[in-house]
Amino acid sequence: MPAPTEEEEFLTVDEIAEEVVGEEEDEVHIDDEDEQDDVQDDEEQAEMDIDNEDQIEIDLSNNSWTYFDQHKDLIFTIFKHPLLPMVASGGGDNTAFLWTTHTQPPRFVGELEGHKESVITGGFTGDGKFVITGDMNGYIQVHKFSKGGQKWTKFGDVEEVEEILFITVHPLQPYFAFGAVDGSVWVYQIDESTKSLVQLMSGFSHSLECNGGVFVNTEDENTLSLVTISEDGTVVNWNCFTGEVNYKLQPHDDFKGVESPWVTISANKNVIAIGARDGQLAIINNDNGKVVHSVKTIEQVEDVAELSIEALTWCQNPNLLAVGLVSGDLIIFDAAQWRVRRRVKVDDAITKLEFIGNTPILVGSSMNGRIYKWDARTGQELFVGLGHNMGVLDFVTMENGTKLITAGDEGVSLVFNTETN
Repeated sequence: MPAPTEEEEFLTVDEIAEEVVGEEEDEVHIDDEDEQDDVQDDEEQAEMDIDNEDQIEIDLSNNSWTYFDQHKDLIFTIFKHPLLPMVASGGGDNTAFLWTTHTQPPRFVGELEGHKESVITGGFTGDGKFVITGDMNGYIQVHKFSKGGQKWTKFGDVEEVEEILFITVHPLQPYFAFGAVDGSVWVYQIDESTKSLVQLMSGFSHSLECNGGVFVNTEDENTLSLVTISEDGTVVNWNCFTGEVNYKLQPHDDFKGVESPWVTISANKNVIAIGARDGQLAIINNDNGKVVHSVKTIEQVEDVAELSIEALTWCQNPNLLAVGLVSGDLIIFDAAQWRVRRRVKVDDAITKLEFIGNTPILVGSSMNGRIYKWDARTGQELFVGLGHNMGVLDFVTMENGTKLITAGDEGVSLVFNTETN
């Protein structure tokens, strides 16, 4: 992709802090009489708590640096701009917000209005010029930047299916893909020359929900390949320019008699890891479409739902794969020998994992309301972010992993500065 023209250049960090104006927050006024009533109520409640032998202890710790609270419902997803200190967050209030992460408090940049249901997925293009958001009704919007990232205007929209499950954006080129509950897979190009969204392909090789997908061989501009996974146990590698299937892996035939509903996927060069709802983990050589390793991550659980692999992420130096489950088990595999290197236990479901750059420092979030940093080589806990009173559904890392920004189940995003803790 060509670099932005002089008119399209993004603002610097300092400029965005100066020029992006936040909305005024409504002031809350408390009458003296109401304040006295509140104090009296608090005192009575305190006496009741002291008398209650079964008193519940609540942890009110909060070590976040700042927060964003303009959502009116839970926040499903958050994703970062590739060049600016800015994120987009989408929630159950049928909208997405753009806001800065380097200011205290964050500065409001814009609202991406028009969605018809909860905004659950999205991403920025690799050059940062476009942001894609999708809601549970299958409605996808694309907005384009102007004024150096201060303003975002609608470029186009797509409404092909009743419900989408994910959007994945190509890291370098202006393409995005999405999968639907009916198993279909779609790929679109953001075409600036025609000022339109151009459908490249639609595929119907999955019979059940298409739960995830990832672009592969992304550095080759002459190819556009996507690997998708499904609830029906199939894995498909697509040629996105033609819609042809490069390879398709079938349950039983390719997975040694195992039929697993695949729910997570992560790629590392020509190697792909996929995780299933039943705890099965498989490693695929994308060059030939062969399953090179398969293992059941955990066996003994009280509830079969705890087996589900919710997060996968790769580290290249050293060669590690981190796996996170609903059970709270974090398993670090040595990807050279496929043996378990470390195990860490969290007291609730792990929702996402991400290595910071090409380092063994691992970040993970949980439904216990916390976000963690570990040294994946030793399992040592380096940082714990506190402040949510409900689960952390998503997060992004910024500034080489020193900033962690969360998507909270209670509708608040917290920004943690790990260098100050």
